[in-house]
Amino acid sequence: MNAGRLGLWLRTARYLRARQIAGQVRHRLLGGRAPRPWKGEPPRLAVATPVAPFLPAPPFAWSDGARRFRLRHREVGFEGAVDWDHADAGPLWAYDLHGFEWARRTTLAPGARRALVLDWIDRHPRGIGWSPHPTSLRTLAWTKLLATPGVLGAEGPERGAILASLGSQLEHLGANLETHLLANHYLSNLLALTIGGLALDAPRSKDWLANARALAEELAEQIPDDGLHVERSPMYHALLLETVLDGLNFSKSRRTAAPDGLDALFSDTASRMLGALAVLVHPDGGIALFADSGHGVAQEPSALAGYARALGVVARGPERAGLLADAGYLRLERGPFVLLASVAGPAPAYQPGHAHCDALAFELSFAGERIVTDTGVHEYIPGRLRDLARATRSHATLEVAGLEQAELWAAHRIGARPDVRLEAFEAHRRAQASCAGYATPDTRHVRVFELDEEALRIEDRLEGAPRRARFQLPLAPGLSPRVDGSHAEIRLESGDALRIELRGGPRLRVEDAPCFPEFGLRLERRVLVAEADPWPKTELVIAKSPVVAHIRRESR
Repeated sequence: MNAGRLGLWLRTARYLRARQIAGQVRHRLLGGRAPRPWKGEPPRLAVATPVAPFLPAPPFAWSDGARRFRLRHREVGFEGAVDWDHADAGPLWAYDLHGFEWARRTTLAPGARRALVLDWIDRHPRGIGWSPHPTSLRTLAWTKLLATPGVLGAEGPERGAILASLGSQLEHLGANLETHLLANHYLSNLLALTIGGLALDAPRSKDWLANARALAEELAEQIPDDGLHVERSPMYHALLLETVLDGLNFSKSRRTAAPDGLDALFSDTASRMLGALAVLVHPDGGIALFADSGHGVAQEPSALAGYARALGVVARGPERAGLLADAGYLRLERGPFVLLASVAGPAPAYQPGHAHCDALAFELSFAGERIVTDTGVHEYIPGRLRDLARATRSHATLEVAGLEQAELWAAHRIGARPDVRLEAFEAHRRAQASCAGYATPDTRHVRVFELDEEALRIEDRLEGAPRRARFQLPLAPGLSPRVDGSHAEIRLESGDALRIELRGGPRLRVEDAPCFPEFGLRLERRVLVAEADPWPKTELVIAKSPVVAHIRRESR
């Protein structure tokens, strides 16, 4: 290993926790414990009917109930039996296949669903499907299937085989917790084991349920006071919120077995998570696409809110309206404008695998229509598309000196980090934040957001060493700006128009660039770009076009 590579490794590893390092050593040297068949009588399902119906499978996962699977816009069909060891579509696709979310689609016939579950049991005794993360997802999916009357067909000896396999998988998961990764993977492990201990009656149920103590500690760590998951991805936050609500559902369904305080833990956590999610939802009802986020993977926020209501959970918003102080996100909302902004760096420090270079970036809606959007995520395979999704120039911020804000490498790694600060916040009206990139610590990008009923104003300036910079404003797919110097106009679907002006700065131009609003889906969109060396103090103004308003008045 050369000196540069060694330095990169050290800058990455310095943020790891001791528990993570020990887990990494154990994982790399010893690997995981091999799966073992269940011994003795199969576990018994101890939950006859959930308190509230479980949410259906999200859109990303589909199967015809036989040999075809479409997962995150990639469809694979098998000739003959399903190849559970299929690896050509990448590890994420394989995780989705083995996670069995597709089996919860209401369009599948009970017999076909049951046959695929039994086929997996018979023909996948080991392999990628037994990795801890898909095991966590699958055990929860199977448990929800078992607890939903009729979806697996009539009772019979096959049900015992499914329950025995479920017991074996939970045992395997308990012996292979993902402490080498921590974050959402480890949290999902603990949620799956705790829910398994609630839902199943077996000699090992108390041991699985004993993970509730570690779960409480991890929820306190990963869901801080403001309620947003520490990895700062609205999509992963929504995924985990559904599982927390599932935990509450099972806990309420079996109060006699639930440890003291478990109901309250799930309910309080879900309440704060629901309140935090509302901060990052656009007027169209969908999430913002900050960090690794895409539409169609997690449940829609409205569905999560309905599920929560059915379980008696009421959303509790952050202490300061519109500000997720721990996570570093804010919402300014006045008149027809809704602005969502990222004002923090990669997080958590020990596992920023889903972070992008999006400090000081924003998304914007006007009168319910998305105007400025983040790029989303296409895939997790290392390469051009993965790098592009994470890059500074893919977000609505400044790229200083042609360098990234953070030292990105591989598909999920970050070495050195930027210094990002939220410096002022006035609810619904104004915020100021700054970022000094890891490679340009002597230059600080300061951005001020100001919003009223008539316009959004964004001031950008560089403090410290002057440097060239590139400004980019990525527009929602389908919007086509007409540019004239430092001005641009965008006609909206509603018939309204927005006028965009970059005051004090260079001329605007239009570039085409890809965006990935859903995993595996690539769309082209327009980006307004400006560059200057050095970058001057500028003010971006976005307002409803008075010209269009005047024409409309005359036409009446």
